[in-house]
Amino acid sequence: MPELVLKELDAIQAVSAAAWNALVDDDHPFLRHEFLHALEASGAVSPATGWVPRHLTLWQGDTLVGAMPHYRKHHSFGEYVFDWSWADAWERAGGDYYPKGLSAIPFSPVPGPRLALAPGIDPFAARDVLAGAWEHGALSSWHLLFADDAEVDAWLAARPNLLVRHGVQFQWRDAGFGDFDGFLAAMTSKRRKAIRRERRLVAEQGLTLHRLAGEAIDAAALAHFFRCYEITYLERGRHGYLSLDFFRRLHAAMPEALVLIQARLEGQPVAAALCLQGTRTLYGRYWGSEVVADSLHFEACYYQGIEHCLERGLTTFDPGTQGEHKVTRGFAPRRLRSLHHIADPAFRDAVARFCAEERAHVEAYCRAAERALPFRKG
Repeated sequence: MPELVLKELDAIQAVSAAAWNALVDDDHPFLRHEFLHALEASGAVSPATGWVPRHLTLWQGDTLVGAMPHYRKHHSFGEYVFDWSWADAWERAGGDYYPKGLSAIPFSPVPGPRLALAPGIDPFAARDVLAGAWEHGALSSWHLLFADDAEVDAWLAARPNLLVRHGVQFQWRDAGFGDFDGFLAAMTSKRRKAIRRERRLVAEQGLTLHRLAGEAIDAAALAHFFRCYEITYLERGRHGYLSLDFFRRLHAAMPEALVLIQARLEGQPVAAALCLQGTRTLYGRYWGSEVVADSLHFEACYYQGIEHCLERGLTTFDPGTQGEHKVTRGFAPRRLRSLHHIADPAFRDAVARFCAEERAHVEAYCRAAERALPFRKG
């Protein structure tokens, strides 16, 4: 079998979409060539924004057999696994934390695969070649964020010295509910009544919800969504990471992956949530509203997504990062692990102690969240 050759690409367009996507699972739109290209072509990911593409690819002759998004980062914005304290500690000690290596999907804390391999490629050999990109270079560290459990385990088998950091998100999974009433029927009476009340409040304020998918999302709906998305960030005093150009490119390149949930008042859109979908999973990502309305966020970002999954046969709904308020609405904690290579031995030991202490807190938090789930026992 031909040897594996590592090539670093400074732009995703250096490889064809067909070759890259042939390696990608259909349930993970964020790893698709179109998504990564929209980030770069719109300028959200570029040296100017501190995201320098260095995508890692494996080749056998002229055939692409492995692909992993990879960036040299000059800050830690847009990652959602926060290591600012690590950077501060290392730089106070006289080191340079940045640039660092990062394998993740920019601005997208979505669990899923990060390394895509062709059938028949030895996963251990592939990781051995890839690790050379950060183990023998000048980078302070390498970080693998939001990879799924199988990939984390495979990396730990290949590189046992990688540090593990634990985290948690919340996901809804279909347990054979059938429809939304079936989902509510599995809950305690108290929570069932509370959710019905929240949905009723939205209707009583004159708001109606509409789900648009694919080509049904026209230019006006997309522009309105973006206005709402920007409002969410402007409330915090800054602009969003992503531009209208990014969303337009995404819609043009992969419309089948987009689901827009639009709230209307007197027939006019006033709030919107944009989701991506794969073959099994709905991913809730971007939200904003021009109005203040009781329970509208829960309806647009949670309940509409659950209904969409039940109607379309999707088994999982990932509504986005953070938020223990999701637990009482049927989203269970999912434990996550990120992996970290720290080049300096002394610094590595300090980070290892931090991760060990943090893990204990995460485990306690997960146990408390599991006890708070609203489903009837048995």
